[in-house]
Amino acid sequence: VQLQASGGGLVQDGGSLRLSCAASKRISVTNRVYWYRQAPGEDRELVASMIGGGHIDYAASVKGRFTISRSVAENTLSLQMNSLKPEDTGRYYCRIGQYWGQGTLVTVSS
Repeated sequence: VQLQASGGGLVQDGGSLRLSCAASKRISVTNRVYWYRQAPGEDRELVASMIGGGHIDYAASVKGRFTISRSVAENTLSLQMNSLKPEDTGRYYCRIGQYWGQGTLVTVSS
């Protein structure tokens, strides 16, 4: 399965972005799906996850601002990011099961 992440870019503090991850094959509703991010010089961290029919978890730093979702019909995984902060800057990676996307860069300017 190949994953193609998109939607990153440069945004001002307080802005919004929507990341998408397109899968080359069907995403089963039972697949575990995730978004991670890696800031420069930092370890990769889990931002959001969705398991099964809708058990969702968020990192404390993004809770209330980010929303993970998926479309089985469109084979896509999304991450809506609102009220972005400079500390949200990093490369964002999608993961479905054992497969990883290549990452999309998000830069939030102050």
